Amino acid sequence: MEVCLRPCEPDDFDALYEIDQACYPPGIAYSRRALRWFLRLPGAHCLAALAGGKPIGFILSEYERPRAHIITLDVLAPYRRHHVGSNLLTTQEAWLAGHGVRRIELETATDNLPAIAFWKKHGYRTCGVLKRYYLGRVDAYWMEKSLGPAQET
Repeated sequence: MEVCLRPCEPDDFDALYEIDQACYPPGIAYSRRALRWFLRLPGAHCLAALAGGKPIGFILSEYERPRAHIITLDVLAPYRRHHVGSNLLTTQEAWLAGHGVRRIELETATDNLPAIAFWKKHGYRTCGVLKRYYLGRVDAYWMEKSLGPAQET
């Protein structure tokens, strides 16, 4: 399976929305309106993974240096465990670092053991618990990773 990465384009919106709907349960998956809002944030950067020319995953973050926030990382189930998420993450981290980001934050559900393992494998550490973060009932870990000391740009 050959996968290529590229910045998201406006025409990708419907595919990104469908991917997010497939990756998360109702109430946690973003509405069309919310996803559009996140994509339009100042400092938003979205990277898509494509197989056969079709999006199969994406990572969306927003930044205001020296910090960034990963909004979501979504990979369709058939493509998981094939390094798609890892490639999206490391490419996004490198892009963010090149734009002056030194620390990245994210949230993940405390009951999502595969996601927690993924983030820890990539150097993210748990900083705290956000009570009832998802749907007003599921706790989330607040996690972060340092990309290194700030540099003059």
